[in-house]
Amino acid sequence: MYQFNAEQAANACIEWIRRFFDENGKDCNAVLGISGGKDSTVSAALCARALGPDRVIGVLMPNGDQADIDCSFQICKHLGIRHYVINIKDSFDGLKKALSEQMELSAQTTINMAPRIRMTTVYAVSQSHNGRVVNTCNLSEDWVGYSTRYGDSVGDFSPLSHFTVQEVKAIGRYLGVPMNLVEKAPSDGLCGRTDEDNLGFTYAELDHYIRTGEIENEEHKALIDRKHRINLFKLALMPSFDMGIEVAIPE
Repeated sequence: MYQFNAEQAANACIEWIRRFFDENGKDCNAVLGISGGKDSTVSAALCARALGPDRVIGVLMPNGDQADIDCSFQICKHLGIRHYVINIKDSFDGLKKALSEQMELSAQTTINMAPRIRMTTVYAVSQSHNGRVVNTCNLSEDWVGYSTRYGDSVGDFSPLSHFTVQEVKAIGRYLGVPMNLVEKAPSDGLCGRTDEDNLGFTYAELDHYIRTGEIENEEHKALIDRKHRINLFKLALMPSFDMGIEVAIPE
């Protein structure tokens, strides 16, 4: 039976983060969007343990008013990390207006605009602070493609991409971050619905299926398998045409 050791996993991940920075940006800062949910909370906590709070920068990015922004402030204060509040409303409204003047936007297009603007913002902060951007997606989200391409799906390194939602929560409990953030109902903060409402199944069901291959609901199995299959492209390198011409690599 599969058993998850949160202490072992957290400590191994902390060491991995340290090695990443040693090899890919010694003395650089870890920069990440802080939503106030479990993924950004646990990612920030892991980076603070690995690098020290002084090398972690949080970016809070409300789109106008954000009802739960206190959660974002809470984890920044708890960890003692620097943070910026960059409201993306003007950028979002300006882009939406410019596009709408020339075409009809689908609902999904509008929903995905915000995370793409937010990632542009995080990279702008990172580049101005000698940073490396933290991808905060977890395995469960990646498995079914529940992320925005070139939005929250990107980053320079990804500490949680091999942990399911239940495992991320366990790591959060081990790290001692505020439990209201760890147990907060996951939501994309974009359409007013929870992740599980949008997906059509629970993360607990998905996580069990990922780790054991077992699932009782055949309709949910078919839905999960379909989402996994059609979204694999999000995790792959961009396809590129190759004529087979060799490239000389300097020694």
